[in-house]
Amino acid sequence: MVRRFGLVLPVIGLLGVMPGSIALAQRPAGDAATFAAYVSTGYRVTPNITYTTASGMELKLDFYRPAQASGPLPTAIFMHGGGYRVASKKEASALSVMPYVQMGWNAVNVEYRPSGVALAPAAVEDARCALRWVVQNAKMYGVDTNRIVVTGQSAGSHLALMTGLVPESAGFDRNCPGAEPLKVAAIVSWYGVFDYTTLVDDPTRDYAVTWIGGQPNRKDVAARVSPMTYVRAGLPPVIAIHGDADPIVPYEQEVREIDALKKAGGIAELVTIPGGKHGNFERDQVLRAWTAIDAFLAKNVVNKTPVNTSAAR
Repeated sequence: MVRRFGLVLPVIGLLGVMPGSIALAQRPAGDAATFAAYVSTGYRVTPNITYTTASGMELKLDFYRPAQASGPLPTAIFMHGGGYRVASKKEASALSVMPYVQMGWNAVNVEYRPSGVALAPAAVEDARCALRWVVQNAKMYGVDTNRIVVTGQSAGSHLALMTGLVPESAGFDRNCPGAEPLKVAAIVSWYGVFDYTTLVDDPTRDYAVTWIGGQPNRKDVAARVSPMTYVRAGLPPVIAIHGDADPIVPYEQEVREIDALKKAGGIAELVTIPGGKHGNFERDQVLRAWTAIDAFLAKNVVNKTPVNTSAAR
């Protein structure tokens, strides 16, 4: 059975607060005990599964799933943030998949090649390979391939958008070809980049400069790895969460994204966090965002048929 929030609201309030917050003191003890029993007896984690090898690096993912599912389940594929840097690890974002665990979904936490190993578009290729792996192993892990959601934060949000929006003709699937269509039901974007062409030459956006690098064709690469390039009719629904005071990824990026998707006839929703920076939102802001996400997923994933983004543009 797929749950809606229930237990999820007390826990997600912890995901957006800084260390030293009083949120833990405010959390009801009963919910902690119930959730501990639920996770320890009802869920299994298979860590560090190699989903592909690229640039001499075995790329891993962690798979969270209910111990006793009655059938294929909705599945969230999560990509961590960190500016595509070597020091950024999937393990640091393990708590970010907990809301999906509490909803009774499968959850997949994915690593990808950082800029110190391979420049753009390597991470996009890896994210697409992770989706391919999930689809190809759906029967073994109980994945409902009609209910796959891609999501992430910051750099991971950009990769989620690329994973869900690009067509097969874009050429990002060379490392993991396959006959099965790569379709997603929805995208949940947390403060991600929509258009790298406006950022790649801006020295204040070091994540863009270091990831795309000093490649002589960097403008072309920036366009190729920009979700903006692939906006068209027939895309999966997108919900975006972004603080309007974000100093890292301009809020205007998400506004343009949602506007462009709507103009193309798509389902797109923007949750603005007033005064919000680059993540680390206040507890009430995280609750507001996840309440919107819950309603969005119930409407557009649980009860809707996903689209196939593998078809040529």
